[in-house]
Amino acid sequence: MLGILYDIHGNLDALNAVLADAADAGVDRWLLGGDYGTPSPHPLETLARLRELPNATWIRGNGERWLLEPPEDRPEVTDTYERFRGQIPDEEVRWLYSLPPQAELDGVLYVHGSPLADDESFAAEPQQGEDRLLAGVRDRTIVFGHSHLQFRRPGPNGTDLVNPGSVGMPLDGDRRAAWATWEGDFAFRRTGYDVEPAATAYREMGGDFGEFAARRIEKGSD
Repeated sequence: MLGILYDIHGNLDALNAVLADAADAGVDRWLLGGDYGTPSPHPLETLARLRELPNATWIRGNGERWLLEPPEDRPEVTDTYERFRGQIPDEEVRWLYSLPPQAELDGVLYVHGSPLADDESFAAEPQQGEDRLLAGVRDRTIVFGHSHLQFRRPGPNGTDLVNPGSVGMPLDGDRRAAWATWEGDFAFRRTGYDVEPAATAYREMGGDFGEFAARRIEKGSD
């Protein structure tokens, strides 16, 4: 069974709860979909925990890319990455940046945001012009994250769009960690955990970013 984890964002409490559930479910291989934990309260601990997982395929999210390519049109993001630049060693930065942007397992295409870009994602409801995000991909199942919303729906050009949701920071009003498994088909899963320590850890980072992330965790939404 394949376990699919996206958008952990350094929420180690949520990750540990999910991994315990996954062990009970019989997960024996992994797809790790990006945005692992930089910046966050536990970036190195999150990476160390993920590296313990057997048969893991990693891809890069925008969070990893932004370590070396911060978005010039979003000064609040650039400022946050600059503030927490020293959280992880340079060799870890280079390794995360070097991860591939996509992977294929069992005929399924895994990306972070969309085939077009790691920071542009499909909405839960069909949108006009969304075929642009496919970047020419047709007749495929595409698994993606970035929006932190768990859903599955038909997409344009014969695609099947699957978002497993966010382990560390779901935004659909449900505070439980969101993830998925695949064993011939996808199963959406939710795992409860104590959100208060996770929110507190983010808040203790300080600044607007720490408060913003803490409130997301507490509310399960923006």
